[in-house]
Amino acid sequence: MAHNPLTGGRCLLRGFGLITRPGLRRYVAIPLAINLVLFVGLIGFGAAEFGHLVDWLLSPLPGWLDWLRYVLWPLFALAAALITFFTFSLVANLVAAPFNGLLAEAVERQLAGQAAESAGGWRALLAETIPALLGEVRKLGYFLLWAVPLGILFFIPVLNLAAPFLWAAFSAWMLAIEYMDYPMGNHGLAFPLQRERLRAHRGSALGFGASALLATMIPVANFVVMPAAVAGATVLWVERFRSGE
Repeated sequence: MAHNPLTGGRCLLRGFGLITRPGLRRYVAIPLAINLVLFVGLIGFGAAEFGHLVDWLLSPLPGWLDWLRYVLWPLFALAAALITFFTFSLVANLVAAPFNGLLAEAVERQLAGQAAESAGGWRALLAETIPALLGEVRKLGYFLLWAVPLGILFFIPVLNLAAPFLWAAFSAWMLAIEYMDYPMGNHGLAFPLQRERLRAHRGSALGFGASALLATMIPVANFVVMPAAVAGATVLWVERFRSGE
């Protein structure tokens, strides 16, 4: 079962169910609320500044062209919606990084009756914030290390035919690394050891990452993919990775 992609996909589906359980919902609600406040604030600020820009652009024009205002504002709304859709997951990962370790700990406790000995609960949240954010930066560096040469393939004739498929596989692998980091990190596995464990279960890891990738493309659902994926990754850890099957 270590190389069965369906195993990873089933774990992600279980993750969506787990985050609705009592005792786990708070780990989803708090970072989601922070992100919503952050995005609402940024969009509100952007709308105010855009209003000043529209007034400045239209002020020298004759009054009969004021109808342009009703064209520019829908364009702003469309741009804001697109920016939110494509950046929400990235910002959500940064904001929720300190909470995701706690979510993985709580899920493991519900599944296995115990969590990692190193997990420290809410009191460890502040102490873990900086290491968690540094971990995100480390994963970003690993992503860029492979993303740059894969991106170059898109510009090489013949090879560019395979580039989209290679990029999709790489994206699935990166999402597996991203979310499996939380349960494995709770058990003290460093980044190189995490990659080694993932390679030993490559099929399950790619199936999990591919399922998460597809879920991020679904509007609205992509807002809760991250906590569901953390919960699903913990299921995969408890049932497959932890025992080294």
